[in-house]
Amino acid sequence: MLRLVRNAEVFAPEPLGKRDLLIADRRIAAIAEQLPRLPQAIPHEEIDLAGLCLCPGLVDAHVHLIGGGGEAGPSTRVPPVSLTQLSTAGITTVVGVLGTDGTTRSVADLVARTLGLRDEGLSAYCYTGSYQLPVPTLTGSVRGDIVFVDPVIGVGELALSDHRSSQPTLDELLRVAADAHVAGMISGKAGIVHLHMGDGPRGLDLVRRALEHSEIPPRVFHPTHINRNRRLFAESGELVARGGYLDITAFPPEEDPGDSLSAAEAIARWLHAGLPPDRLTCSSDGAGCMPVFDAHGHICAMDIGRPATLIATIATLLAEGLPLARFLPIFTRNIADLLRLSHKGRVAVGADADLAILTPDGQVSAVMARGSWLVRDGRPVVFGPFERSSA
Repeated sequence: MLRLVRNAEVFAPEPLGKRDLLIADRRIAAIAEQLPRLPQAIPHEEIDLAGLCLCPGLVDAHVHLIGGGGEAGPSTRVPPVSLTQLSTAGITTVVGVLGTDGTTRSVADLVARTLGLRDEGLSAYCYTGSYQLPVPTLTGSVRGDIVFVDPVIGVGELALSDHRSSQPTLDELLRVAADAHVAGMISGKAGIVHLHMGDGPRGLDLVRRALEHSEIPPRVFHPTHINRNRRLFAESGELVARGGYLDITAFPPEEDPGDSLSAAEAIARWLHAGLPPDRLTCSSDGAGCMPVFDAHGHICAMDIGRPATLIATIATLLAEGLPLARFLPIFTRNIADLLRLSHKGRVAVGADADLAILTPDGQVSAVMARGSWLVRDGRPVVFGPFERSSA
């Protein structure tokens, strides 16, 4: 069905002012100050947004689609993410990761869930691999997975500076990054290595040495959780100066004590410091287990990442007085560009009709994914096949 959206305050993510949009064949067909009415003989829907904010759907590049966790035994495996957990948070494009457990969970399971979310209405991709080395794969190689498995766009989340990692050497990291980079070239995909950064004192040292001792482009390395402590956040300036991208995690509020920075605080500090605004991204770590370890590596507390923390971070930044246009690319266009998804993360003619409609205080009013409504009036209207029965 054709859809004519009127009187939207459009952020593309740059502000365009009041605009009308025509949606056709899952894409944005036209944008203008005022589009003509469509003849009644043509089936269509017309929606007046009355000045609500219309922006690109959020791109979340770090979600444990089949659940994370398991560090304290089988009972601590986090359940999979549902469609409505993502859609009601304004997320229209998601990238799945494994995590600590690449043994009882598999890349095959992750790919299957990724394809399932596509069937349910979202745009979904995933990384091959997990925290560990050798990298667990579907085809037997990193290059094979990226080149031949449609949803796989890179490697991740490979763990560094963490007691749960495989303690990779420089040569091992370079081999994985080289395979991801070349596979990305061959396939036209992102070809990145999404790096879980732990609390270890080495921080980003291995990434710095990889850039110093190889010809691999800085964009290939995408470290996440850089706001988990202030030392790691301070290190990030050097990496971004080389042309790299850094990823902030929108931890739940109760996961922001002590030395860590909330996503909103980290974004505000980044922007006020004059660091490149187009080199920062933000993800939710949805359905990831967020454990607290004692000195012996035993879990003494845990929480679960939630996709809704992305939109909550946007609401916090608005409440603190930051203009939406200043930080919206961090959640939309920046990550779409890194992932080489040129049709995502922007409101433009020819782009996918992935749209989030927000209230002035940053709450989700409606969500459209690939031209179809998933959320209306703040409530989901499309559910995964087992969501209603589980409720």
